[in-house]
Amino acid sequence: MGEGRRFLIAIDGTAGSGKTTIGQILAAQLKIPYLDTGAMYRAVTLLALRRGVAMSDNAGLAAIAGNLDFISRDATLEEEKDGRQYTVLVEGEDVSQLLRSAEVEQWVSPVATVPEVRAELVARQREIARQAGGIIMIGRDIGSVVLPEADLKVYLDASPEVRAQRRRQQETQTKTAEEAQQGLEERDRIDRSRAAAPLVIPPGALVINTDNLNQQEVTEKINMALTAAIN
Repeated sequence: MGEGRRFLIAIDGTAGSGKTTIGQILAAQLKIPYLDTGAMYRAVTLLALRRGVAMSDNAGLAAIAGNLDFISRDATLEEEKDGRQYTVLVEGEDVSQLLRSAEVEQWVSPVATVPEVRAELVARQREIARQAGGIIMIGRDIGSVVLPEADLKVYLDASPEVRAQRRRQQETQTKTAEEAQQGLEERDRIDRSRAAAPLVIPPGALVINTDNLNQQEVTEKINMALTAAIN
């Protein structure tokens, strides 16, 4: 695929479908950075909760998003011991575990529906991609809104049962399988019905159901599609 070639790869999909893990594997293979944009919305939610900004205060939430001091990087081997997939610093503080707290999980979808918040973060995400020259960007509106010009668009999905099992392993709070599944289904409903940049399958996206595929099989499908897309 060309030594040193920088690709724009958009990976969208439902929560728990494997987006972050697959994105990390591909980023390592292609030697380009990746960004999980969901962490940015979680960071805004965390700061709003800390500062007492009401979730109905669109202007207040947009101000947080517009001034977000956010860094995402690979976790060190020591940091990976707590189960994190990457490390996020907000205002210099490691908030990686806090972003998966029950309170953030409860409010992140409503925050992500605020058009002013999305406008601020989409502009930031596009600038990150421009500066990187190539990136694997993960989210729910990457191929449809943030990077519609991406070399490859991928949409990952899985059954609610499988996604709930995966999410229970990632989150810091203990949930029953039923609670985890109900939470994911509610988030799917909010993400798909929001007025601003709803969760959709981007036009031309490679759609992969990850229920019965391992990580290698998923990445092989994506690499084959990328090769076809750029040749």
